[in-house]
Amino acid sequence: MNTGVVAWPDVDSAGLAVRRMQRKLHRWASEDPARRFDDLFNLVYDPAFLVDAFTRVAGNKGAKTAGVDGLTVAAVDTRIGVDVFLGQIRDSLKTREYRPCPVRQVMIPKGGGKLRRLGIPTVADRVVQAVVKAVLEPIFEADFLPCSYGFRPNRRAQDAIAEIHHFTSAPINYEWVLEADIAACFDEIDHVAVMDRLRRRIKDKRLANLVKAFLKSGIFTDLGDREESPTGTPQGGILSPLLANIALSVLDEHFTQHWDPATGAMGTPARRAARKRNGKGNWRLIRYADDFVLLVSGDRHHAEALRVEVAAVLAPLGLRLAEEKTRAVHIDEGFDFLGFHIRRMRKRGTQKRYVYTTPSRKSTQKVRDRVREKTNKSNLNTDLDELLSGLNQTVRGWANYFRHGVSKATFSAVDHHTWWRLVGWIRRKHPKISWKEIRRRFCDHGWRIAHNGVVFTGASSVAVTRYRYRGANIPTPWTPALTG
Repeated sequence: MNTGVVAWPDVDSAGLAVRRMQRKLHRWASEDPARRFDDLFNLVYDPAFLVDAFTRVAGNKGAKTAGVDGLTVAAVDTRIGVDVFLGQIRDSLKTREYRPCPVRQVMIPKGGGKLRRLGIPTVADRVVQAVVKAVLEPIFEADFLPCSYGFRPNRRAQDAIAEIHHFTSAPINYEWVLEADIAACFDEIDHVAVMDRLRRRIKDKRLANLVKAFLKSGIFTDLGDREESPTGTPQGGILSPLLANIALSVLDEHFTQHWDPATGAMGTPARRAARKRNGKGNWRLIRYADDFVLLVSGDRHHAEALRVEVAAVLAPLGLRLAEEKTRAVHIDEGFDFLGFHIRRMRKRGTQKRYVYTTPSRKSTQKVRDRVREKTNKSNLNTDLDELLSGLNQTVRGWANYFRHGVSKATFSAVDHHTWWRLVGWIRRKHPKISWKEIRRRFCDHGWRIAHNGVVFTGASSVAVTRYRYRGANIPTPWTPALTG
């Protein structure tokens, strides 16, 4: 195929050009909520967008993983050449000959002995998905509501936890929680529903057809069989979280419309107070991708009644609630969300009650299990300093996620567990070693384990700090004040 002569920009110039175009798309979408965008497909094969997308794909953790064609990012660089590779993609997109390959399916542990399906696209499909995401995201970010936090720029799980803490704490005191779980969201979401939501903003048929082609690309199983994909958007695809957010935004809109200051039944403090006096409930949705909770001011039956309402909103998307995991709980009972356990308890030594967020037992057990894996007898050939570096990375990475909760005691417990696993590993590696010798050879400053200048720092080295609730004031990357 003759790819022609393309002036491929350098990485920095490509990034600047993409960000400049994204700012325009976001501004146009924000200024006109009814606008439907046409003539976007030319951006999908724009050299700057392709270079920027390949750079992002190459920097992802999965860059070393191959799709069904066996190519990794490194193989593309050495065997084909990046410019030639991108030129082939560009030509096939321009001539509309581009067809996504089926994703390679792998099964990964989910917890509780269950497995989750992960779909791995080819490198070429990852690049095109990254470009499509770069075009669509600034448009739909103008529509997405503040109650949604998952897989959105400048938003994180800690923001969702902070909002829950804000609404369940005094003086607001939303005391009941509908803890909801969507069954197999990424596997069962309806393609027609996704495309209908997409077409509310995207008029360009070529771009819409490309998105649909990714949804219908199919799956190659571990056994080498090809399966069709009549529903779902594979977990592992770059575009999948955005498509899921586009579809699930119907949930955000349904429950947030009540908070509209002009027309919403809960739009002002006075209206919410009036509902409470009349025995009605008030509620607030917080969603992180397909995980969400509804915080309720009222009683149990108000929370339980929302279960039916949620199911009715999800049904047109082809989705259903996992009944065994969906329940109404009081904040004093506590619940788990995004790895945290959230519960209102009496503060020690006082009669006052506060909402505390701590690492959940399941999350704590996960990091303990990872420590156990790294320190088992199959790794006795590893050097101690290498083991310490790996453990520091694992434990500190886990602790950084939970550092905004009430986590100090849990961090100490994880470090205690890790210290004993390290000592056990040393004693298995050196069966005749004494405690005195362990301290002399493998410890500094008392019993702190260290070797060849590498010290086990653990979770306790991560400072526990408060996370401020940012509310609806979270800027996008394309907010003029941030981007200049």
